[in-house]
Amino acid sequence: MSAEFNTIKRVTTNTLQEMKRQKHKISMLTAYDFTMAKIIDGAGTDIILVGDSASNVMAGHETTLPITLDQMIYHAASVIRATSRALVVVDLPFGSYQGNSKEALNSAIRIMKESGAHSVKLEGGKEIKESIERILTAGIPVMGHLGLTPQSIYKFGTYEVRAKEEVEAKKLMEDALILQQAGVFALVLEKVPAVLAKQIAKKLSIPVIGIGAGKWVDGQVLVSHDMFGMNEEFSPRFLRRYLHLFDDMTKATKNYIKDVQENKFPSEKEQY
Repeated sequence: MSAEFNTIKRVTTNTLQEMKRQKHKISMLTAYDFTMAKIIDGAGTDIILVGDSASNVMAGHETTLPITLDQMIYHAASVIRATSRALVVVDLPFGSYQGNSKEALNSAIRIMKESGAHSVKLEGGKEIKESIERILTAGIPVMGHLGLTPQSIYKFGTYEVRAKEEVEAKKLMEDALILQQAGVFALVLEKVPAVLAKQIAKKLSIPVIGIGAGKWVDGQVLVSHDMFGMNEEFSPRFLRRYLHLFDDMTKATKNYIKDVQENKFPSEKEQY
Protein backbone atom coordinates (compact mmCIF):
# COMPACT_ATOMS: atom_id res chain seq x y z
CA MET A 1 0.00 0.00 0.00
CA SER A 2 1.15 3.51 -0.81
CA ALA A 3 1.34 6.10 1.97
CA GLU A 4 0.94 8.95 -0.52
CA PHE A 5 -2.85 8.66 -0.43
CA ASN A 6 -2.99 9.42 3.30
CA THR A 7 -1.71 12.96 2.74
CA ILE A 8 -3.57 13.82 -0.45
CA LYS A 9 -5.34 17.20 -0.29
CA ARG A 10 -8.55 16.25 -2.12
CA VAL A 11 -9.71 12.80 -3.15
CA THR A 12 -11.10 12.63 -6.69
CA THR A 13 -12.47 9.89 -8.91
CA ASN A 14 -8.99 9.63 -10.45
CA THR A 15 -7.50 9.19 -6.97
CA LEU A 16 -9.83 6.24 -6.33
CA GLN A 17 -8.85 4.65 -9.64
CA GLU A 18 -5.19 4.93 -8.73
CA MET A 19 -5.88 3.53 -5.26
CA LYS A 20 -7.39 0.43 -6.84
CA ARG A 21 -4.43 0.12 -9.18
CA GLN A 22 -1.98 0.29 -6.28
CA LYS A 23 -4.16 -1.97 -4.08
CA HIS A 24 -4.59 0.77 -1.47
CA LYS A 25 -7.86 0.10 0.35
CA ILE A 26 -10.52 2.83 0.16
CA SER A 27 -12.33 4.00 3.30
CA MET A 28 -15.90 5.31 3.09
CA LEU A 29 -18.33 6.44 5.81
CA THR A 30 -21.68 8.19 5.88
CA ALA A 31 -22.31 11.68 7.21
CA TYR A 32 -25.44 13.82 7.21
CA ASP A 33 -24.47 16.93 9.18
CA PHE A 34 -21.64 19.44 9.55
CA THR A 35 -20.26 18.25 12.90
CA MET A 36 -20.06 14.56 12.03
CA ALA A 37 -18.64 15.30 8.57
CA LYS A 38 -15.96 17.54 10.09
CA ILE A 39 -14.76 14.68 12.29
CA ILE A 40 -14.90 12.03 9.58
CA ASP A 41 -13.18 14.21 6.99
CA GLY A 42 -10.54 15.40 9.43
CA ALA A 43 -9.65 11.82 10.33
CA GLY A 44 -8.72 11.16 6.68
CA THR A 45 -11.69 9.20 5.29
CA ASP A 46 -11.48 8.90 1.49
CA ILE A 47 -15.18 9.09 0.62
CA ILE A 48 -18.10 10.55 2.56
CA LEU A 49 -21.48 9.23 1.52
CA VAL A 50 -24.48 11.42 2.20
CA GLY A 51 -26.70 8.36 2.21
CA ASP A 52 -30.44 8.09 1.99
CA SER A 53 -29.90 6.11 5.20
CA ALA A 54 -30.47 9.55 6.74
CA SER A 55 -34.11 8.53 6.43
CA ASN A 56 -33.42 5.85 9.07
CA VAL A 57 -30.77 7.25 11.39
CA MET A 58 -31.68 10.94 11.27
CA ALA A 59 -35.45 10.90 10.74
CA GLY A 60 -36.43 7.57 12.29
CA HIS A 61 -38.19 6.08 9.28
CA GLU A 62 -38.35 2.31 8.88
CA THR A 63 -36.99 2.43 5.32
CA THR A 64 -35.02 4.81 3.09
CA LEU A 65 -38.03 5.46 0.85
CA PRO A 66 -39.59 8.53 2.56
CA ILE A 67 -36.61 10.89 2.30
CA THR A 68 -37.02 13.57 -0.37
CA LEU A 69 -34.65 15.22 -2.82
CA ASP A 70 -34.92 18.52 -0.94
CA GLN A 71 -33.95 16.78 2.30
CA MET A 72 -30.98 15.06 0.66
CA ILE A 73 -29.79 18.41 -0.68
CA TYR A 74 -30.05 19.92 2.83
CA HIS A 75 -27.95 17.12 4.35
CA ALA A 76 -25.44 17.22 1.49
CA ALA A 77 -24.92 20.99 1.75
CA SER A 78 -24.25 20.63 5.49
CA VAL A 79 -21.64 17.95 4.82
CA ILE A 80 -19.95 19.87 2.02
CA ARG A 81 -19.39 22.86 4.30
CA ALA A 82 -17.39 20.60 6.63
CA THR A 83 -15.18 18.74 4.18
CA SER A 84 -11.85 19.60 2.62
CA ARG A 85 -10.38 16.19 1.75
CA ALA A 86 -13.00 13.52 1.10
CA LEU A 87 -14.87 12.95 -2.12
CA VAL A 88 -18.55 13.56 -1.27
CA VAL A 89 -21.11 11.24 -2.86
CA VAL A 90 -24.85 11.88 -2.49
CA ASP A 91 -27.60 9.29 -2.88
CA LEU A 92 -30.36 10.09 -5.33
CA PRO A 93 -33.44 9.27 -3.23
CA PHE A 94 -36.25 6.92 -4.20
CA GLY A 95 -38.52 8.40 -6.86
CA SER A 96 -35.99 10.91 -8.18
CA TYR A 97 -34.51 8.80 -10.99
CA GLN A 98 -36.26 5.46 -11.50
CA GLY A 99 -37.94 5.01 -14.89
CA ASN A 100 -37.25 8.53 -16.12
CA SER A 101 -33.76 9.46 -17.27
CA LYS A 102 -34.69 13.12 -17.75
CA GLU A 103 -35.89 13.35 -14.15
CA ALA A 104 -32.71 11.55 -13.06
CA LEU A 105 -30.58 14.19 -14.78
CA ASN A 106 -32.60 17.04 -13.27
CA SER A 107 -32.30 15.48 -9.79
CA ALA A 108 -28.55 15.05 -10.14
CA ILE A 109 -28.11 18.61 -11.39
CA ARG A 110 -30.07 19.97 -8.41
CA ILE A 111 -27.86 18.04 -5.99
CA MET A 112 -24.65 19.28 -7.61
CA LYS A 113 -25.76 22.93 -7.94
CA GLU A 114 -27.56 23.35 -4.62
CA SER A 115 -25.28 21.34 -2.33
CA GLY A 116 -21.88 21.59 -4.00
CA ALA A 117 -21.44 17.79 -3.88
CA HIS A 118 -18.91 15.99 -6.06
CA SER A 119 -20.95 13.03 -7.33
CA VAL A 120 -24.17 11.05 -6.99
CA LYS A 121 -25.05 7.41 -6.31
CA LEU A 122 -27.87 5.36 -7.84
CA GLU A 123 -29.18 1.92 -6.92
CA GLY A 124 -29.80 -0.69 -9.60
CA GLY A 125 -28.33 -2.37 -12.67
CA LYS A 126 -29.44 -2.68 -16.27
CA GLU A 127 -32.76 -0.99 -15.58
CA ILE A 128 -31.12 2.35 -14.68
CA LYS A 129 -28.41 2.33 -17.37
CA GLU A 130 -30.16 5.04 -19.38
CA SER A 131 -30.42 7.31 -16.33
CA ILE A 132 -26.72 6.86 -15.57
CA GLU A 133 -25.69 7.65 -19.12
CA ARG A 134 -27.90 10.74 -19.19
CA ILE A 135 -26.47 12.05 -15.91
CA LEU A 136 -22.95 11.50 -17.23
CA THR A 137 -23.70 13.69 -20.27
CA ALA A 138 -23.77 16.62 -17.84
CA GLY A 139 -20.31 15.73 -16.53
CA ILE A 140 -21.64 14.49 -13.19
CA PRO A 141 -19.72 11.48 -11.78
CA VAL A 142 -21.93 8.51 -10.87
CA MET A 143 -21.34 5.72 -8.36
CA GLY A 144 -23.34 2.49 -8.74
CA HIS A 145 -24.91 0.28 -6.07
CA LEU A 146 -25.80 -3.41 -6.45
CA GLY A 147 -26.68 -6.37 -4.24
CA LEU A 148 -29.04 -5.45 -1.44
CA THR A 149 -30.52 -2.17 -2.63
CA PRO A 150 -32.58 -0.69 0.24
CA GLN A 151 -34.79 1.39 -2.05
CA SER A 152 -36.12 -1.91 -3.45
CA ILE A 153 -36.76 -3.49 -0.07
CA TYR A 154 -40.47 -4.06 -0.72
CA LYS A 155 -39.57 -5.89 -3.92
CA PHE A 156 -37.08 -8.13 -2.12
CA GLY A 157 -39.23 -8.46 1.01
CA THR A 158 -36.16 -9.11 3.16
CA TYR A 159 -32.78 -7.69 4.16
CA GLU A 160 -31.12 -11.08 3.73
CA VAL A 161 -27.94 -11.65 1.70
CA ARG A 162 -28.44 -11.26 -2.05
CA ALA A 163 -27.07 -13.35 -4.94
CA LYS A 164 -26.56 -16.59 -3.02
CA GLU A 165 -28.12 -18.54 -5.89
CA GLU A 166 -26.39 -18.97 -9.25
CA VAL A 167 -29.03 -17.16 -11.33
CA GLU A 168 -28.97 -14.00 -9.21
CA ALA A 169 -25.19 -14.15 -8.90
CA LYS A 170 -24.87 -14.26 -12.68
CA LYS A 171 -27.21 -11.28 -13.06
CA LEU A 172 -25.24 -9.35 -10.46
CA MET A 173 -22.02 -9.89 -12.39
CA GLU A 174 -23.75 -8.85 -15.62
CA ASP A 175 -25.18 -5.72 -14.01
CA ALA A 176 -21.76 -4.81 -12.60
CA LEU A 177 -20.24 -4.99 -16.07
CA ILE A 178 -23.15 -2.99 -17.52
CA LEU A 179 -22.65 -0.24 -14.95
CA GLN A 180 -18.92 -0.11 -15.63
CA GLN A 181 -19.57 0.12 -19.36
CA ALA A 182 -22.14 2.86 -18.75
CA GLY A 183 -19.41 4.89 -17.05
CA VAL A 184 -19.77 4.69 -13.25
CA PHE A 185 -16.54 5.56 -11.46
CA ALA A 186 -17.05 3.07 -8.62
CA LEU A 187 -19.50 0.46 -7.38
CA VAL A 188 -20.93 -0.34 -3.95
CA LEU A 189 -21.75 -4.00 -3.32
CA GLU A 190 -24.07 -4.53 -0.37
CA LYS A 191 -24.65 -7.80 1.46
CA VAL A 192 -23.46 -10.33 -1.12
CA PRO A 193 -21.29 -13.43 -0.67
CA ALA A 194 -17.61 -12.57 -0.23
CA VAL A 195 -16.47 -14.95 -2.97
CA LEU A 196 -18.80 -13.34 -5.51
CA ALA A 197 -17.70 -9.86 -4.46
CA LYS A 198 -14.08 -10.93 -4.92
CA GLN A 199 -14.84 -12.11 -8.45
CA ILE A 200 -16.57 -8.87 -9.34
CA ALA A 201 -13.79 -6.71 -7.89
CA LYS A 202 -11.24 -8.69 -9.90
CA LYS A 203 -13.30 -8.48 -13.08
CA LEU A 204 -13.95 -4.75 -12.93
CA SER A 205 -11.37 -2.04 -13.57
CA ILE A 206 -13.27 0.43 -11.36
CA PRO A 207 -13.11 0.38 -7.54
CA VAL A 208 -15.59 -1.90 -5.78
CA ILE A 209 -16.56 -0.87 -2.24
CA GLY A 210 -18.27 -3.38 -0.02
CA ILE A 211 -20.67 -3.37 2.89
CA GLY A 212 -21.22 -6.91 4.04
CA ALA A 213 -19.33 -8.09 0.96
CA GLY A 214 -16.15 -9.49 2.47
CA LYS A 215 -12.52 -8.36 2.56
CA TRP A 216 -11.44 -8.89 -1.05
CA VAL A 217 -13.05 -5.79 -2.51
CA ASP A 218 -11.25 -2.45 -3.00
CA GLY A 219 -12.70 -0.67 0.01
CA GLN A 220 -15.31 -0.68 2.76
CA VAL A 221 -18.25 1.50 3.76
CA LEU A 222 -20.29 1.64 6.97
CA VAL A 223 -23.01 3.90 8.29
CA SER A 224 -21.14 6.11 10.75
CA HIS A 225 -23.87 5.97 13.42
CA ASP A 226 -23.57 2.17 13.38
CA MET A 227 -19.78 2.19 13.41
CA PHE A 228 -19.72 4.61 16.37
CA GLY A 229 -22.24 2.45 18.25
CA MET A 230 -24.91 5.13 18.50
CA ASN A 231 -27.72 2.59 18.34
CA GLU A 232 -28.38 -0.80 19.89
CA GLU A 233 -31.02 -2.22 17.57
CA PHE A 234 -28.98 -2.79 14.38
CA SER A 235 -26.44 -5.62 14.65
CA PRO A 236 -25.77 -7.35 11.31
CA ARG A 237 -22.79 -9.69 10.98
CA PHE A 238 -20.83 -7.19 8.87
CA LEU A 239 -20.99 -4.37 11.43
CA ARG A 240 -17.97 -3.69 13.64
CA ARG A 241 -18.60 -1.11 16.36
CA TYR A 242 -15.47 0.94 17.02
CA LEU A 243 -17.15 2.80 19.88
CA HIS A 244 -20.21 2.30 22.06
CA LEU A 245 -21.51 5.85 22.14
CA PHE A 246 -25.06 4.81 22.98
CA ASP A 247 -23.92 3.65 26.40
CA ASP A 248 -21.49 6.53 26.92
CA MET A 249 -23.98 9.21 25.87
CA THR A 250 -26.74 7.70 27.97
CA LYS A 251 -24.44 7.67 31.00
CA ALA A 252 -23.31 11.25 30.35
CA THR A 253 -26.91 12.43 30.02
CA LYS A 254 -27.90 10.78 33.28
CA ASN A 255 -24.90 12.36 35.02
CA TYR A 256 -25.90 15.78 33.66
CA ILE A 257 -29.50 15.36 34.87
CA LYS A 258 -28.25 14.30 38.31
CA ASP A 259 -25.90 17.29 38.58
CA VAL A 260 -28.66 19.70 37.57
CA GLN A 261 -31.12 18.20 40.05
CA GLU A 262 -28.55 18.29 42.87
CA ASN A 263 -27.52 21.85 41.96
CA LYS A 264 -23.95 20.71 41.21
CA PHE A 265 -24.02 22.24 37.74
CA PRO A 266 -23.01 24.93 37.12
CA SER A 267 -20.22 25.28 39.67
CA GLU A 268 -18.64 28.56 40.80
CA LYS A 269 -16.06 28.24 38.00
CA GLU A 270 -18.78 27.67 35.40
CA GLN A 271 -20.67 30.91 35.91
CA TYR A 272 -20.02 34.58 35.21
